[in-house]
Amino acid sequence: MDLATCLKKMELVGVLAFATVDSDGAPQIRNISAIHYEPDALYFFTARGKNFCKELLEDGRVQILCYTKYKEMIRLSGKAYAVPGDEQMKWRDKIFEEQPYLGNVYPGDTRSIGIIFCIDKAEIEYFHLGVNPIFRETYRLGDVKLKEKGYFITESCIGCGTCREMCPQRCIEDGSPFTIRQNHCLHCGNCYENCPVKAIERR
Repeated sequence: MDLATCLKKMELVGVLAFATVDSDGAPQIRNISAIHYEPDALYFFTARGKNFCKELLEDGRVQILCYTKYKEMIRLSGKAYAVPGDEQMKWRDKIFEEQPYLGNVYPGDTRSIGIIFCIDKAEIEYFHLGVNPIFRETYRLGDVKLKEKGYFITESCIGCGTCREMCPQRCIEDGSPFTIRQNHCLHCGNCYENCPVKAIERR
């Protein structure tokens, strides 16, 4: 798996869930399919009068989620911005060309109510529940710093093996200290809750 494959899977899923936060701090989510994919960016269309557009212009932070029929979850966390005015028509026309149904929603000149946003810096997480052990990995879109997540066993480990026994994915290996194979970890916290000496940290 890699970034390009993640983006292709998102494109094949088609309709993606976009999550934002409104001015009252309440979570908002909507399905969006008016999207164009480039190797290094996503461009998407929405109307200027929508609350979605207002939230993006005010804050820009967005999470996008898709789920494939193979039990794969892909989550993109980034910041969207309105593309410059002289590029709006270029990306809008490309999106309408690739998504012909939009012509029924915004016929003729009414498409001019739309605004094109771009995401070119984001963290993309891939999570496959359809294999055993599960598989997860994180990728960069653009110049972003990845956030460390999950659980890690510290030097306080006494080697008792409790964490390994409690792991539903059997992804903890013997050692001094024991280690978690991060690409197969569920982040469920079972090892963390059951370690008798509290040697496991949550990052």
